[in-house]
Amino acid sequence: MSWKPLRSLTRRSVLPALAVLLVLGAGAAAHANRPVPFGDRVVAEPGAAVAGPVGAQALTTGSLDLKVGPGLEAYDRVTGGHAWSYRREGATALHLAMAGENAVVVWDDGLVTSVRPSDHQVRWHRAVPGLADWLRAEGEPGADERTEEQERAAAAQRAAAALQTAVEDEPWVAVVTPSLTMGFRDRDGDLRFNSRPPQGCSYDPLRAVHTDDAVLVPRACPSAGTTAKLLPGGVNGFRLSGRGWQMNAGPQAVLRRLDGHRVVVEDGPVLRSRVYDTRRGAPETLCSAAQLPFAAVPPVEGCPPV
Repeated sequence: MSWKPLRSLTRRSVLPALAVLLVLGAGAAAHANRPVPFGDRVVAEPGAAVAGPVGAQALTTGSLDLKVGPGLEAYDRVTGGHAWSYRREGATALHLAMAGENAVVVWDDGLVTSVRPSDHQVRWHRAVPGLADWLRAEGEPGADERTEEQERAAAAQRAAAALQTAVEDEPWVAVVTPSLTMGFRDRDGDLRFNSRPPQGCSYDPLRAVHTDDAVLVPRACPSAGTTAKLLPGGVNGFRLSGRGWQMNAGPQAVLRRLDGHRVVVEDGPVLRSRVYDTRRGAPETLCSAAQLPFAAVPPVEGCPPV
């Protein structure tokens, strides 16, 4: 067996090894200093609140009180002590809603985020086209004349209207803008549907409501007079699974949630008020009563015996 002495490293042979180490070191430094996706910053040490005002909106979940503005803040319900902060660089949280056990936040840059309060885990982000512009009222009459406080108040109101949550089958989120409605499954942020209004129409997020089963979004069609097939208004019902529905309504119909499965549609003196059953996706059945005419007529399906 032959034996060769160890070869001593020369200056020329050391250089390639040093170059490799420098490259690896630079790559590690770049990885450590790379921008955080979406500007996420979570401070989880109790009492280590990030400086900044907290908005008036608050929700309670488990042992925590959650508040928005400019990010998402969590406080212990018993002691009132600060638990954790979640912020996004360059963005302001406008509205908070619960989808099951998770918190969903609308930001002023048009991003929607799901956060699990129990362990302050950021679960998913979704961007909704056109949402940021609508929140800022870009190009709308009088928008340039608003004060900063009025702009913030209007943006918060619109964010609250845009974010609609439901728990049909499982928790999910609908985000409504005048030109687009999108539905996301909260479990993983999966996009389940997106819907644009017919040409010449627009959705009205400020009149939208939700029940446990569905999200109902009114639409208005100002140019309906030029198209015979279009009515001046209506309401679209969206579900996470199964088919949605549409119902005719006036362009200014007001929707009011009655309970987890029913919505009142107040539609003026002509169409008047009616109750819509969101489980069935149809108007509620009017049952006979002793004080009503024709009370002796056998009740229809779904009505109790008289």
